[in-house]
Amino acid sequence: MHNLKLIIFDLDGTLVNAYPAIISSFNCTMREFGYPRQEPSLIRRAVGWGDENLLEPFIKATDLKKALRFYRKHHRVSLVKQSRLFPRAKKILTYFRGRGYKLAVASNRPTRFSWILIRHLKIAGYFDYVLCADKLRHIKPHPEILNTILKKFSLQPQQAIYVGDMALDAQAGRRAGIKTAIVTTGSSTRQEIKKQKPWRIMHKITDLGGILHSGQAAI
Repeated sequence: MHNLKLIIFDLDGTLVNAYPAIISSFNCTMREFGYPRQEPSLIRRAVGWGDENLLEPFIKATDLKKALRFYRKHHRVSLVKQSRLFPRAKKILTYFRGRGYKLAVASNRPTRFSWILIRHLKIAGYFDYVLCADKLRHIKPHPEILNTILKKFSLQPQQAIYVGDMALDAQAGRRAGIKTAIVTTGSSTRQEIKKQKPWRIMHKITDLGGILHSGQAAI
């Protein structure tokens, strides 16, 4: 891919394992408002559409605003305590940064919490641009976030790769006309991902180096 200039990454499930933090904040919110605790597997499957959409199916509409405030207050702390980069994720960022690519983040997570993660995990210096769906009219799988990032760098879709972990990421990439690689470390099953026919499916984030630069040593 000689014309590649930009690599756009999703955050949760792609570079960062924040599931323990999300599960902790979710179930503390359920307990605070008198709702039943949910199994981690069920919570994990609900991740990826933003925090309001995460809570909404499990609580009454009359409780949603208060519950969301409580969740976000708790989550500011749990993110720092319980989130980790996936193994060797920083190495893949270093690898591509060192080869002169522009790197960006496209996340459905609210901006404030994305930056808590990015700063805590010490990866802010890798990214030229971070954009989250709360700054836009539409969340993924709508392509607005990817189109906006392309416009920011004055690039065409064929000059970028998008890397995510969910079926909705594959949908967003296809709608934006960007080749999309999906890693199976997130909340979508491999079968769900395959149905969306992404450009590539990966077992781990470091597989991206070999996909884009065949013949390179493992990262």
